[in-house]
Amino acid sequence: MGAFARRFDQSVDTTRFPNGNEHVVELAGAPVGLATFQPGWRWSNDLRPLVGTDSCPLHHAGYILTGVLHVEPNDGPAVDLRAGDAYVIEPGHDAWVAGDEPCITLDWGGKARDDDRPLETTGGSR
Repeated sequence: MGAFARRFDQSVDTTRFPNGNEHVVELAGAPVGLATFQPGWRWSNDLRPLVGTDSCPLHHAGYILTGVLHVEPNDGPAVDLRAGDAYVIEPGHDAWVAGDEPCITLDWGGKARDDDRPLETTGGSR
């Protein structure tokens, strides 16, 4: 197959969490997530209770489509990721939406859940 496409709005793997959601498609055998974080979303408030760790344990590599994501690593300086930024975020961080605009990201390096995480999902095999 020389070319193919997947649509996030037809994803069979959708995760919903407080103040946001993530749709995941598989491209070339790897998951790609389209996540929407609403104003007021904060990892430590909205996902920590569901994930059960003190900080986000995932490695992320992605791109900010809209909004601003403020990231505070456990062992490094804070950074504001803005629309148009490609990013890498190492495990061990908190993050939140800065401002009144939703933050929408494409993420190749992380995912909002593992099969053993108690988040609401529809379909999917991850």
